[in-house]
Parts: sequence; C-alpha cells; structure tokens
Amino acid sequence: MDEGIRIGVAAQALGVSVDTLRRWERDDRIKFERRGNRRVLAPEELARVLRERGTNPRSSARNRLPGVIIDIQRDGVMAQIDLACGPYRIVALMSREAADELDLKAGQTATAVVKSTIVVVERS
Repeated sequence: MDEGIRIGVAAQALGVSVDTLRRWERDDRIKFERRGNRRVLAPEELARVLRERGTNPRSSARNRLPGVIIDIQRDGVMAQIDLACGPYRIVALMSREAADELDLKAGQTATAVVKSTIVVVERS
C-alpha cells in the first residue's frame, strides 16, 4: 500500500505551513486522506497543487510596498538593498547570489514584500 506524503513534507514542498494546508483542506483547495490520526497526500494531489501554484503564484504576505531601488551595496556574501517606497525607506538584506540572480540595480522598480510574525514597538 502506498504510504502517501505526510502533511509536514507536503507543507515543506509547497513552501507553506502545516496550518495553511489544514486551512486549504477546510476550503476544499486540497484533499488529504486520513490514515489513522495522520493526514497524507497522494503524490498526484501534491503534483496538482504544485502545478496550480506554478501558474497562479500566491503568497501569504500581505504587506507589499512598490518602490524604486535607490542603492545596492554588495560584499562577498551579502547585499543590502535600499528602496524608496512612498514615504518609507525599506532596507532589505539578502545573499549576494540572490541579488545577482535578480539582476537588481539602482533605479529599477521593485516591490518590498514584508512578511513578519513579530513586530516590536518601543516608546521613544
């Protein structure tokens, strides 16, 4: 009998959390099989969802700030990207390899996508 793909492995393959997959199941976006106390996914179902996500990319990030790259500083390993997004200055750190693959240059338009589970607020 095929063991199926465990929910944690499926979440990792899809780049989402296990909680997201449970929500998708409630919303009938994905179909799991129950095997005892486990949710498992048929390989064909995982392939279907991966294909759909490839043609219709989605993100759980809600904070999207369109702007312009105003400066890039690269060193051997890291890159610092400064963006002007309306009245905000956004500074992003990423690997130099990622910045090079995206071919980022000052003056280009870009979108800062902010995904954070923690926000710290300090009194001045």
